[in-house]
Amino acid sequence: MSSSIRNRLILIAALVLGSIIALIPRNRVERISVNGVLSDVTVRRVPLKLGLDLQGGMHLELGLDESQKVSTDPARDIGLALTILRKRMDEFGVTEPLVQQSGSDRIVVELAGITEPGRAKDIVTKNAFLEFRLTDKTNALEAALPAMDRALGQLGVKLGADVAPSGVAAILGGKSTDSTAVDSTGAALAPAGRLLQDMIQPSAGPGGSTPGEYMVSEAAYLRVDSLINLPDVQRVWPRGYDLRWSRVAEAVGAEQVRQLYVLEKEPMITGQNLTSAAAQIDPVNNQPMVVFELDRAGARRFGTETARHTGDFMAIVLDGRVQGRPPRINSRIDRRGQITLGNQSIQEAQDLALTLEAGALPVPLKVLQQGTVGPTLGADSIRHGLTAGLVGTLLVVLIMIGYYRFAGVLAVAGLALYILFTLGALASLDATLTLPGLAGLVLSIGIAVDANVLIFERIREELALGKTPRLAADEGFHRAMNAIVDSNVSTIITALLLFQFGTGPVRGFAVTLIVGTLASMVSAIFVVRTFFLLWLSRRTSTAELSI
Repeated sequence: MSSSIRNRLILIAALVLGSIIALIPRNRVERISVNGVLSDVTVRRVPLKLGLDLQGGMHLELGLDESQKVSTDPARDIGLALTILRKRMDEFGVTEPLVQQSGSDRIVVELAGITEPGRAKDIVTKNAFLEFRLTDKTNALEAALPAMDRALGQLGVKLGADVAPSGVAAILGGKSTDSTAVDSTGAALAPAGRLLQDMIQPSAGPGGSTPGEYMVSEAAYLRVDSLINLPDVQRVWPRGYDLRWSRVAEAVGAEQVRQLYVLEKEPMITGQNLTSAAAQIDPVNNQPMVVFELDRAGARRFGTETARHTGDFMAIVLDGRVQGRPPRINSRIDRRGQITLGNQSIQEAQDLALTLEAGALPVPLKVLQQGTVGPTLGADSIRHGLTAGLVGTLLVVLIMIGYYRFAGVLAVAGLALYILFTLGALASLDATLTLPGLAGLVLSIGIAVDANVLIFERIREELALGKTPRLAADEGFHRAMNAIVDSNVSTIITALLLFQFGTGPVRGFAVTLIVGTLASMVSAIFVVRTFFLLWLSRRTSTAELSI
């Protein structure tokens, strides 16, 4: 055996060994939910990951919800949202999440293997905008309530009706200043100047009233929220203050009430200065909480503000809702703080921590389209894809051996190594195998065989000219090289364009096709030729070539 053939065999053996090592199952840490609690577990898996269409999961298409906040720069906001969502999914522990832009104003999120779609959707769409605001201690709302009621009286709001802001045009425009007015149907209207004053009362919660804290019956909560957010009423809100509701209702005696807080418009600090957040259990009351740390600039500002307002009450506001009852500032607070979550679960605390740590979305997102792929559909896809691949490969093997005899056997041996090289390369690249990816793999098998067909036909032509088997094999491989390289390069260029401009499944198809095409070139040009050289080296120069 010549040194050239020996070196070729050593290189092929190295490629085979590297591919096998890349495909060996290995331990990896995955974050899963066990009884509602996130836990890191070690599992042993083949490095090849399955995509959404093969193992099931969740597909979301998101867009900017400008009904809540107007975007001045949609392109910038989409870019920031992409970065934040990727951080959230990494923290959530989803294997190979797909978070990418679609068009100019949409984001596609695909979460393969997700077992809690509702929870994942909440994490994706949660704005996570955190603020620390001081509560009002000047009774500004009580001073503004008469003007707010007068604005409602001018709109003619029906007493006891649930009125949404969008329904203002349908409200009768009674402007009577009598103590009680009626519309054309006889329905009673709000007594002039008393509607909100009667429905919004100073808080009587546990531990007494907090400055700037009021309560509304839970049954009237939605109605009051609609009324105070009417544009005419917002114009007479207490100047320099915002009105914010508590996250949940609480019991006061036998009644469920919702707390309404009057907060300073300018926050002391926001979540933009947050550097880390983690869920813990409060050892004092055994309730979940989120412990956070601020960056240096945030800690300096927070320390200065809390030192100035010692004795005041500070509300923790997340996405416009007050989290728990505002605590009193007893002393200066610098870098570390905590958010107590009351009766929420530890899982909710963990979700809040990861969304806070990833950062707030620049604008709210809304779900435009949602789809769920079940694991049964994924199993069917795998089975059908493998069946198609095996049947196609078997037919190729039979045709190659039947038509090209022993040369076809060498081609089939090279084809087996091609499949090994392709899977090993995909595992090394940490690629995700999708159903279109399987299609790309089957297509590249045809490309690999096509190269062998070109070579074998060239060898036959050289043999027909009377050349010896060794010379005919050399000429066949040499003369077919240009056609093989041209066709494969054209395929790779097309696949690169698909990868660049495609999304999701199209990109999966492109990746597999590129890797498979490169592996087919190695197989046809290098591996099969090595087998030919090895075979010919053991035969006499006059022996016939079985092709």
